Amino acid sequence: MAYNNQDRYLETEVLHADPIKLIAILYRAAIEATSAARRHLQAGEIRERSRQIMKAWEIVGELSRSLDHTRGGEISRSLGEMYTYLQRQLLDANRLQIDAPLAEVEHLLTTLQEAWSAVSVPKNPAAEQYEPVSCMA
Repeated sequence: MAYNNQDRYLETEVLHADPIKLIAILYRAAIEATSAARRHLQAGEIRERSRQIMKAWEIVGELSRSLDHTRGGEISRSLGEMYTYLQRQLLDANRLQIDAPLAEVEHLLTTLQEAWSAVSVPKNPAAEQYEPVSCMA
């Protein structure tokens, strides 16, 4: 498979991303795939529509697998249910060849992406106060 500049950029972005950034990349890719599926549906391009829907479905599955149910509590459980719902909507859109489920998935993913972009990783205060000890004392 030949890589274009966009593929190389994405590969570099993923390889150098922290976990928070990786989730943001997954949201962006799922939104892009869903949007592309909607365009292909409107154009009557069945094979490409289906391919984009399945790409979005796989990305949402990866988001679901990334959840930490041990530490995530209620938020993790709720997101898991949301991801399951999104996957069902994607399958319905593919099976029924209608736009409404795709529009809903795109809207919900955009909302989740916006919320995720507000997440910041708390800094470790102990790491900020660290001062190396001199071995030359």
